[in-house]
Amino acid sequence: MINRPHYLNQLIQSMDNDIIKVITGVRRCGKSVLMMQYRDYLLGQGIAADNIIYLNFEAFELASIRTEDQLHQLLGERLTKGRQQYLLVDEIQYVPGWQRVINGVRVSFQVDIVITGSNAMMLSGELATLLSGRYIQIPIYPLSFAEFLTGQDIPADDERRLPAAFREYEEYGGFPAVVTADNTDLKDNLLAGIYNTILLKDVASRGEIRDLTVLQSLTAYLADNVGKLISATKIVGTLQNEHVQTNAHTINRYLGLLEDAFLFYRVRQYDLRGKNYLKSNGKYFIVDNGLRSVAIDRRPGNRSNQLENIVYLELLRRGYSVDVGRLDEVEIDFVARHRDGVIYVQVTYALPENTHETDNLLQVPDNYQKIVVTQQHYEFSEIAGIPIINVVDWLLGPAREQLSE
Repeated sequence: MINRPHYLNQLIQSMDNDIIKVITGVRRCGKSVLMMQYRDYLLGQGIAADNIIYLNFEAFELASIRTEDQLHQLLGERLTKGRQQYLLVDEIQYVPGWQRVINGVRVSFQVDIVITGSNAMMLSGELATLLSGRYIQIPIYPLSFAEFLTGQDIPADDERRLPAAFREYEEYGGFPAVVTADNTDLKDNLLAGIYNTILLKDVASRGEIRDLTVLQSLTAYLADNVGKLISATKIVGTLQNEHVQTNAHTINRYLGLLEDAFLFYRVRQYDLRGKNYLKSNGKYFIVDNGLRSVAIDRRPGNRSNQLENIVYLELLRRGYSVDVGRLDEVEIDFVARHRDGVIYVQVTYALPENTHETDNLLQVPDNYQKIVVTQQHYEFSEIAGIPIINVVDWLLGPAREQLSE
């Protein structure tokens, strides 16, 4: 089990109140393990085991609980009024109407509630209405590179082993079970299983898709074009050229389902001069580079786009909201906003012979931080005052700061 203190601390900091903690993320990224780590923390704090109620709706013993009334009865039997209890509920989206039951529990019992789910729709509609101001979302992602190194027992300052470790991370991604697998065949099989389960269970089944041809072709297209501006119309044309018949309405619906399953993230274009979002094409990034490899049958892809995908996910992990910047005809790969400010990020596998990457950043008319992230090492550390940072150094920056403390 790989410890994930970044997420665990968020649960600890918001415990013992009536705020419902909603852990969301793609299947197999570590939500259930985080729940177990939280349970272990509670036990370590002296909380009695019978005051901690853990329910997993993917487990065999709860497979028959699939209605609001059944959930109401189950929780009524487990909860006791008049004492502090902790309710940990895994994959609750399997029970339609769970929102009303959980809200009733929040109102009627002295209970700390944590729930997980693998679909973004659980946070829309009725949940927002019933629980307005009474829940926080804790998004969780596959392992960061720093967490990957922890799982491999590689110190963040082991310069000799870091290059090979990053190549493995780039190819196989950060799903915990894949990271700790003993050999490449097992890693490949695990990734294929995760990918197929997401498509079949979290996308096709939920969207009532019977013919998977369009869905599989769309997913492969998106995976092969991470970091590129695309539109539904362009996708339709590409798939039809490959003799896959579809239309823009179907593509847009499937794109929504893929986002809901946290398999892909759509990033909008933001006009830095006009200060508004453009209605034109956006970019899609996949939740894990290992799944990208599976989706495109392990064909080699554009190295800069793969790197861009890794940087995008790391920005999300660090709590940034991320857009693609547009300044007249110039594109800024990422405009990352946080409560502490804004950072502009250009990503390139290797610096070009010209100063194109830094020139784009220099045109941004404000004084927020601007950096270039690259996969190569250079003897210089900046161009025109803009830091040039190797991706491994950037990914491990926070972990190395902790080592030096």
